[in-house]
Amino acid sequence: MKEKTRTALFWFILIQPFLDLYWFYNGKLATILPFTLPTIIRILAVGILIGMFFSKKDSWQKLNKQKWLIAYLILLVVYSIFHLLHVRHFNSVNPNDYNYSAISEIFYLIRMFLPLSVIYFTRELEFTQEDFKKVIMGLSGLFSFTIVISNLFLISLRSYGDGFISANVFEWFFNQNIGYSHIASKGFFNFANMVSAILFMLLPLMFYFMFKEFNWKIVTLNAVQALAMLEIGTKVAAIGLIAGIIITLLIYFIHRFLIKNVHKNTQAVLAALIIEIVSLAILPFSPTIQRYNYEIYLAHQSDHELKDETKELEAGLKKYPHGKKRQDFLRTFIKENYHSYALNEKFVTKSYPYQYDPEFWLSIMKQPGETRMQNRYLERAMLDKVVATNNNKLDKFMGISYTRESNIFNLERDFTSQIYSLGWFGMILFIGPYVTILAYGILKWILNKNKRTYLATSILMAMVFMLAAAFSSGNVMDFLTASFILAFVSGFLLKELAGESRVHRLFK
Repeated sequence: MKEKTRTALFWFILIQPFLDLYWFYNGKLATILPFTLPTIIRILAVGILIGMFFSKKDSWQKLNKQKWLIAYLILLVVYSIFHLLHVRHFNSVNPNDYNYSAISEIFYLIRMFLPLSVIYFTRELEFTQEDFKKVIMGLSGLFSFTIVISNLFLISLRSYGDGFISANVFEWFFNQNIGYSHIASKGFFNFANMVSAILFMLLPLMFYFMFKEFNWKIVTLNAVQALAMLEIGTKVAAIGLIAGIIITLLIYFIHRFLIKNVHKNTQAVLAALIIEIVSLAILPFSPTIQRYNYEIYLAHQSDHELKDETKELEAGLKKYPHGKKRQDFLRTFIKENYHSYALNEKFVTKSYPYQYDPEFWLSIMKQPGETRMQNRYLERAMLDKVVATNNNKLDKFMGISYTRESNIFNLERDFTSQIYSLGWFGMILFIGPYVTILAYGILKWILNKNKRTYLATSILMAMVFMLAAAFSSGNVMDFLTASFILAFVSGFLLKELAGESRVHRLFK
């Protein structure tokens, strides 16, 4: 049964890219059931894995000895109950309470637990290094080839905005007038940020395989992944590619010349350098750079072309200094001019509608153009205002609910995002295990010379990359495709670092 459970988990992780297809979350497929089909499939799959794993008596016996794990599970249940009780009552300027739903919130808490169980199963099922290699290479190939091939045939979805791309990678070099939103490609996947974070995490592992055993298959996979990371058009993917290759080379040289536990591989070094040089040559033509230049231009233009709007605003505020007439004037002014201030339409009309709090949007309009165009600044400003309106000190520890936060806007900064939705207690309980495992791995690597393997270092760096991407761009830890893959890598790290140390007994 252990072998069957390991095989089931192997394939479950490998099919994660298919469960992230855009059409599962948008259109008719997204509304067939109360919750998205991939989430239901994942809950059922994890339920089956739990049943298979604990069908053996010795699995229960081992669990009974893991007092730390039982205590942690009890804490999760207790927190979840108090969280649900806390977020039931909420004061807001929005009459629909940001579409809060207790059922959706319960569903979210279950979703957050699922990857944590995968960490445990991956550790206990003891995957081999060959199994791990097959999963990582399979994931890289599925994500990367989908993005690259769909870009080539102009059937890729846009990373920014709706619809399909208008030009493929070859046209980048001949037509610089095509906007970045028309060329940034995310394949058929749902969130560009999440796919970027996954590819960033896979990068040091893929280069590890190339340095460990050089062959043209793995070189091709690495080259295709590099191209996919440029085509997707996000900062995390592009900067992560350039910086990530340099870091993976440094890791190899450290193990080659300082730790001295890897063999010389000149071919792999040359392949890595060629991929880096070609990537640097393509980068200036990429959608990432186009987007960066466009945002700077738009911010400057927005500040320089607001003379008429500023004059109208000042005259209106002078004429209506307070009261209902001031609010009515502001609503009309914001409705007619938010585009001139380069404000995101979704933020103004849906996330935190201007009709309910025009004074908030007035304060935003007074900010410099560069500040107004920073989505993360606006996302956090809206959430801070919502929290301030509720005025409940427990929000800091128990959160305002994921349902409310996501219906306002998913803050593009994980960890901070979960503090808003789950509070400090929830963030530590649901997200903390990944950071704890990383810290444990680093400590084990430092204290135990035998654990300083090239693979262990590469896995640690992969986890650093994923968590850094989550903090930088968000839309990672709350989304199961990314968190399941991170959980699998985390569980495999625990298996690789297994030993009879006092620290390790906590994870045993």
